Amino acid sequence: MNKIPCILLLLFCAAIAFAAPAADPAVPVFGSANGKGALTLSTPMQIVILLTLLTLLPAVVMAVSPFLRITIVLHFLRQALGTQSTPSNQVLVGLALFLAFLVMQPVVADVYHQGWEPVEKGQMSWQQGFEEGSKPFKAFLLKFSREKDIRTCVEMTKSAAPRTPSDVELKVLIPAYILSEMKAGFQIGAVLFLPFLIIDLVVASITLSIGMVQLPPVMVSAPFKILLFVLVDGWNLVVGSLLKSFYS
Repeated sequence: MNKIPCILLLLFCAAIAFAAPAADPAVPVFGSANGKGALTLSTPMQIVILLTLLTLLPAVVMAVSPFLRITIVLHFLRQALGTQSTPSNQVLVGLALFLAFLVMQPVVADVYHQGWEPVEKGQMSWQQGFEEGSKPFKAFLLKFSREKDIRTCVEMTKSAAPRTPSDVELKVLIPAYILSEMKAGFQIGAVLFLPFLIIDLVVASITLSIGMVQLPPVMVSAPFKILLFVLVDGWNLVVGSLLKSFYS
C-alpha cells in the first residue's frame, strides 16, 4: 500500500463524504472485525480521516480534475474580452468547480463502487480496495495524458518503462496529466484570443488613422468584443466545447 500515492486516498475520502452510507452506531470508535475477519472503520474514524486530509483536498481537485483546464480557458477568455475583473474570480472558480464535478461524477462513482464498497463489506482488503479503486481514476487520467508527457515523467523518475497503459504508475501519471491539461488549456485559450485580437487591431487602426491618439483603443474595442460575444452566445459555446472535449 506504500506504493499508492496519497492522492488516491484523498479521492476515496471525497467519494466517502458524498456517497458513503452511515455506519452502525453500535460499532466501536476504532472499528470492528466483521464475520469474514475484515476490519471496518467506524463513522468517527472516517470523520477523523476526512478532517485530517481536508486541507489537501482543494489542491487535489484543482490538479487532477477538469478544473485545471476549465480555469485556464476561462481566464484567457476574460483577458481576451478585456473586462478586467468581470466575471469575478469567485464566479469563474465556482463555474469551473461545478463543471469539474459534472465531468468527474461517473469516475468518482466507479471509484467508490469498485474500491470502497467491497472493503466496507469485507470482500477485499484495504490494499486490494486501493488497487481496484484506482483503475477508473487511472483510466480517466490516461485518456487525457499525452504520451510525450508520460514518457518525460518516466524518464525523470527513472522508472521502468510500462509495457501497457495500465502499468503506468500514478506518481508518473498525475504530473503527466497536469502537463497535458495545461497544454490543452493554453491551446484553447490561444484560439479564443484570435477573434478578439482581430477586433482590437481593426479598432486600433481606425482610431489611429483618424487621429484619436488620446483615447485608448482598448476602451473603444471593449464594447464591440462584448457585443460579439453576446450575439454568438459565447458562454454556451465555450462551456459546451469544454464539456465536449472531455466526453469525446
